[in-house]
Amino acid sequence: MPTDKPRYTITLDAEMLKKIDDFRFEKRFPNRTQATLALIRIGMEALEKQQEEAKEAQNNTSSDGEKA
Repeated sequence: MPTDKPRYTITLDAEMLKKIDDFRFEKRFPNRTQATLALIRIGMEALEKQQEEAKEAQNNTSSDGEKA
């Protein structure tokens, strides 16, 4: 089935591929693509949360008597 979504290829070592496959089977994803997309989403959400927390911490430090 053709798709209009962009595609790209990545190269993994055997250890990383095994981790993705283990995640896939543990979470019962039908294929590697869906498992990989889920892992990317999880990573992106964690990164965004980390960046928000760092920004909040910086704002709290600046507002605790120090002038930014």
